[in-house]
Amino acid sequence: MHSPAWLVLVALLAGAVIGGGFVAILSLALRRSRQAVQVSSSGVPDGVDQVLDAMDSAGIVADASLNVVKATAKAFALALVSNARLTYPELIDIVERVRRTGALVDVELDLQRGRFKDASLRVHVRASLLGSRFVLLLIEDRTEAYRLEAVRRDFVANISHELKTPIGAIGLLSEALHTAADDPEQVRMFAERLSVESTRIARLTQDIIELSRLQAVDAIANAERVEIDHVIAAAVDQNRVESDAHAIELVAGAPTGAVVYGDPKLLVTAVDNLISNAIRYSPDSSRIGVGSRAADGVVEIAVTDQGEGIPEADQARIFERFFRVDQARSRTTGGTGLGLSIVKHAVQNHGGDVRVWSQPGMGSTFTIRLPEADQPATALQSSASQASARLQGDQNT
Repeated sequence: MHSPAWLVLVALLAGAVIGGGFVAILSLALRRSRQAVQVSSSGVPDGVDQVLDAMDSAGIVADASLNVVKATAKAFALALVSNARLTYPELIDIVERVRRTGALVDVELDLQRGRFKDASLRVHVRASLLGSRFVLLLIEDRTEAYRLEAVRRDFVANISHELKTPIGAIGLLSEALHTAADDPEQVRMFAERLSVESTRIARLTQDIIELSRLQAVDAIANAERVEIDHVIAAAVDQNRVESDAHAIELVAGAPTGAVVYGDPKLLVTAVDNLISNAIRYSPDSSRIGVGSRAADGVVEIAVTDQGEGIPEADQARIFERFFRVDQARSRTTGGTGLGLSIVKHAVQNHGGDVRVWSQPGMGSTFTIRLPEADQPATALQSSASQASARLQGDQNT
């Protein structure tokens, strides 16, 4: 009889222990759940992660310790974040200001990349509080927009400067003509100068129009098959008079039969500019060679001179608008400073590029590279027919 009572007592004690443990575990889980809710409510607000993930621009969320708890791919691409910290002191200052004042910050900044001025990053920053613990920064990269705006300003300023000189000269020469009306020799001399300056304005205006056209989206609306041999022949012929005037031997290479798709007039303009540029910077009685070749689907047109060459430091800039290696000589020779820029844009519109090799005292070689045109369908059919006829003849024999 005592044995069953003892077993009942043991069972009651075991149930109490197990039940108490279960209640303790349940209580601990509830406490942790409440703590998790508190952390969630004081963390990054719901939906912010999804918004940042959908952004193309740079977005950063920083906490009270200046740790980055969330950042978009663009923020890492711009090197705004490293090791979960903001990399630029200017951004740290903004976060601290927002936390201190609670006010929205909306500023433009130049962030210095390294020690070089040309490596700066121009950004627009908007920062505000996000909940009670975080600061949200939205950063838009405007570096390229500011660069293009600077190019536009320089272009307008350069045009104004380039036009001012010949226009001023024409005004002075007109006054001189008026005062020298009774001296035929003086009149003739001033009239010649007027002709030179008017030609300079006309050339500059034409180059500006040509460059503007090349920068249009539909610069090559109707591409056609163009034989490079014809392009070179036309460009060489356009420069014969000028080269003969300076006793410069202008030599065209052997025909190659290379063909590209494009605008023949535009391609002639590009090669013409390279040849005229070579004549302008070559000494009298020297030699200029123009040739082409096709290999691996690429057509190359090379213009080689025996001029003074281009310093290596200037070679990266020679295709910029109005850039001149020698300002004084360019004005003397009548260059507009737009020729190589026109070449670059004309070639790029044809899906190619232009390169330069040059050494001071050893001359220069400018090379236009264009995609070679595919063989036309009619030619392919003709080749197939000829092959079929040859095969049939072989079988008959």
